[in-house]
Parts: sequence; structure tokens; C-alpha cells
Amino acid sequence: MFDSLSDRLGNVFDRLKGRGALSESDVREAMREIRIALLEADVALPVVRRFIDAVTEKAIGSDVLKSVTPGQQVVKIVDDELTAMLGGGEDADPKDRELNFNAKPPVVIMMVGLQGSGKTTTTAKLGKLIREKHGKKALMASLDVNRPAAQEQLKVLGEQVDVATLPIVEGQQPVDIARRAMDSAKLQSADVLLLDTAGRLHVDEALMAEMKAIAGVSAPTEVLLVVDSLTGQDAVNVAQSFTGEVPLTGVVLTRMDGDARGGAALSMRYVTGKPIKFAGTGEKLDAIEAFDPKRVAGRILGMGDVVSLVEKAAATIKQDEAEALAKKMAKGQFDLDDLRMQLKQMQNMGGLGMLAGMMPGMKKAKAAMAASSMDDRVLLHMDAIIGSMTAKERKNPALMNAKRKKRVAAGSGTQVQDVNKLLKMHQEMSRAMKQIKKMGGLKGLGALFGGGGAGGLGGAAMPGLGGPGGGMGGAAGGLPGMGGGKGPGVDPSTLPPELRDLLDKK
Repeated sequence: MFDSLSDRLGNVFDRLKGRGALSESDVREAMREIRIALLEADVALPVVRRFIDAVTEKAIGSDVLKSVTPGQQVVKIVDDELTAMLGGGEDADPKDRELNFNAKPPVVIMMVGLQGSGKTTTTAKLGKLIREKHGKKALMASLDVNRPAAQEQLKVLGEQVDVATLPIVEGQQPVDIARRAMDSAKLQSADVLLLDTAGRLHVDEALMAEMKAIAGVSAPTEVLLVVDSLTGQDAVNVAQSFTGEVPLTGVVLTRMDGDARGGAALSMRYVTGKPIKFAGTGEKLDAIEAFDPKRVAGRILGMGDVVSLVEKAAATIKQDEAEALAKKMAKGQFDLDDLRMQLKQMQNMGGLGMLAGMMPGMKKAKAAMAASSMDDRVLLHMDAIIGSMTAKERKNPALMNAKRKKRVAAGSGTQVQDVNKLLKMHQEMSRAMKQIKKMGGLKGLGALFGGGGAGGLGGAAMPGLGGPGGGMGGAAGGLPGMGGGKGPGVDPSTLPPELRDLLDKK
């Protein structure tokens, strides 16, 4: 979503870092470019002005201009201010971005927003999240009597996420449905009641009157404004309209995985004065995540988001499969079935583009992937190649002679060269497994993160993101700049505290 803005800011920072010293004019020139980049990204003008003023004031201070690394100092200041703009400043309380369950049950969460913003789907996503993550019983109710089949839609989604929905009564009006939902939630001993309200194509008096009436009878603990990130600058106008009429407690941004320019996300906190609590990252009903300003700022500035990457891996990778693979790795064993499992895990985690965007320093590699028209079809092709092999061939790739390679290529709809690249990549990964065996298996985070030259997460656990011989970069072709050399050898003590805590728990 932030690719265009990220590229523009990256170019500015590259020029700053390339200079040994900075003058005040250098800083102001950079700020002009950043201002243009933010405006082109649809960030609201008042927000841009405030941001540029804050960054400029700190960046032209003597501590920065006389610093040994002034360019990096400016990047740090921009990172801090961007985080603050998104609601993660020093005075911000992280608990404000969490759902409030402290009220007397049922805790009412009221979803508001324009038609088409994704309220109904987001309601179901939150219902699933509340049930699975917080372990609470939820009831969902659709109050949308205007849009055809809106109530049926929520009922179907409720069945998919295993969350109860209020039975539909034809002809009943929104306020009456809200009262019935309250009574039903109490009878069912539900912890949380999610009210999916109606939207309009635009903000009008009838909509606001309906929202106020519903809030009056349900006394919601949370009123979440659902905003479509793709609406750009208009999303800010919508937020302003709702803020003046309904007691908002937070914002949910949908379609954060889209190709919008990102201005809505950057402006929303400033315009509403309310925290962005969640971000919708896809169509699937589990594609919603807590909004973390620091992590989003890191993605925009090309610093990656390792914590989210680890969390995504922890949620995607099955414990028994990971343990079985770890045992095989400790013995120096790694066959094509294991490689196929790794490829599927990468697809489940969002594909190559998603992973590259979360890895620090991988911005150029991601751009190289785009330039070479490389996308997640590569993973599908490799999976097809392995799927066209016999069980014996997958267990023992050494059996693959010229005749077998032709058969596999024909069966998978690829070329013999593609089969050769896959086999070479597997060969190099197997070599990494043997290095791990020599180290005594997977002992400690040092080995896991590449310390000692085992390839770490880059070469051993995540094919194609580095490691001995370059993974897909060196062997499979098409990921220039991502391979070669040994693992990064990251010292666990240098990792962010939240990442160390997460790894300790896992």
C-alpha cells in the first residue's frame, strides 16, 4: 500500500546518507521533497504541515548537523515523527489501541461507516478474533435494513467464523433490532455484542440520526469507524463527519493490502484524534491485525517489520511440522517434501512480496523482483515441479536424470532449466542442513538467525531469502541481490525487546 511513498522517501534518505555532513539548506531541501511525497500520497494538508514543521525543527538542530552520521539522524527523526503521526508517540498509551472489555457484559461494539467500507466483513473478522484470541463469547447482529441481503451476509459470515448471529426478523427497524440484540446477548450470556450498522453512499442527516438512536439504546463501549483505505483523501472527510456526530473510540482501516497511496492511514489519527485499532489486510476472515504505529512506520521507511514477520510465522507454521523438520535438520536431512512444505508456508504467510516487505533491508530486492516480473507464481511453479515427481524422487533427488527431468518438466508445465534450478536450490539447502548438523543441531538463537554460517532464517528455514549459495537468488535465478554469502549472524541481544519476548514465548 505504501510502496510509492516508501520509494520516494527512500530516494531522499539515500541522498542524505551519502553526504558526510549536512547543512541547514540540505535539510530544508529534503523536507520539501518529503512534503511533496506526502501530498502525492493523499495525506491531508494540515497533517503534512504539522509533520514537516516538527521534523524540520528537530533536524536543523546542532546535534544533528554536527553528528557523525547526520543522514541517519534525520531518518531517525522522520521515523519518530511518522510513528507519532500514526498514534504511537511517547505520550500514547498502547492500551488505547486495544478493545475495551472492562464494561459490564455484554460489551457492545458498534461498527459505523459508509456503505462499501467493509463493515460487515470487518464485524465477522472481529468476532473471530474476539473468540479465538480473547476467548470470549460473541454475538453479532446486523442492523442494516437498507442494503439487500446485508443481514443474510452477516449470517453466512457468522457460520464461517463460528460466531453466533441474531436471528433475522423481517420488517424490524434498526433501533428495535439493537434492543432485541441486547436482550438476546444477555440471555445467551454473551461477553461481547457486535452491532453491524447500516451505511450510506455518503454522510447524511438520516444516517447520523440512526447512529445516534442506536447508540442511545445500546450504550456502546466501543464505536469503531470502518474506513476504506482506497478512498484516499475522501476518507478524511468521512472521518471528520462521523467524529462530530458519533462518540468514536477508534478506527479500523480496511484494504490495507491494496494499492492506495496510504494518505488515509497517515491522516486518520490526526483528523479523528482517535487511535487506529485494526487494519484489514486481505479478504480472508483472519486477515485482520492490530495496528501498530511503530511497525507501520518501519514498513514505510523500508526498515522492515521483523516482529510482524515472526508473529505471522508463529500463526502459520504448525508446531508438529516445525518440530519434525527441526529434527531432520539436526540430522542433516532435507528432502524435496520438506522443501515443498516450506514453499507452502511462504505462500500462507503472504508470498514473496509480503515477506520481502517485512525483512529489513529488503526493499531493493523487492524492487528487483517487481522489475523482473517475479511474483508468487514462482512458488506455484516450484510446487508443481515437486508435485510432478514420484515419492521416491522427492525422497532421493539424486535419482533425477535427464529423462526424469524431461518427464517432470512436461508434467508441471515448466522447462527442464526450471527443474534444474529447483534441484540446485535444494542441493544448496541440503548443504546448509549438513552445516547445522556439524554445529550440533539447532542450538540457540544464534544458529537460528544465521550465526555461525548456517543460513539461519534466510537460508535454512525460508528458502530464497539468503543463506549459503544465495538460495533462489543464486540458484533459481530471479531474486538478484537476495542471495550469496553466509547468514547475517544476528546477535539476539540486538533485537527489539518485543521480538526477544516473542521468541522467548515461542
